Amino acid sequence: MSRPISEIVPAPVPALLPIGAAARASGVKVPTIRFYEEIGLMPALPRTEGNRRLYSATHLRRLAFIRHARELGFDIEAIRTLLTLQDRPEQSCAAADEIASARLIEVRSRIAALRALEAELQRMVDGCAHGHVAQCRVIETLSDHGQCQFHNGQGENLGIGRNSSDLPSFSGTMTQRF
Repeated sequence: MSRPISEIVPAPVPALLPIGAAARASGVKVPTIRFYEEIGLMPALPRTEGNRRLYSATHLRRLAFIRHARELGFDIEAIRTLLTLQDRPEQSCAAADEIASARLIEVRSRIAALRALEAELQRMVDGCAHGHVAQCRVIETLSDHGQCQFHNGQGENLGIGRNSSDLPSFSGTMTQRF
């Protein structure tokens, strides 16, 4: 969960903080802060004679904004646009509304897909007689794609299902077990 800005940038704040202190204060990890700088979400920062980055309260607020937007699932380009809008407060907020509305549609679509997936899994579990594997509804449905209502109905219509890129990837010892 994100913290209120008053917790992120408590008063009084030293004028400039090194990256480690900025990371602790903002809740954004050091490598992530560097990444945001590389891709231009964070501006070029002043540096010490030792070439260390220095962060102001304004930078911490920007990091908090980015972190919160990421927590809500906005992609990098949407965040870039939102930051540009934030930097020009005299503009119309129509673009921000459009970005948030598009994200809301994505979330609702994923929720609908997850509900359809839940219903299919429930159907499989409910159909299992807890007897032998030869009559197991779970094994039967997984073995015959045609019996899966999720793939033959709502799941595909929502863009989730047959495409293997929709599946979580496993690495390390998990894949070695299969």
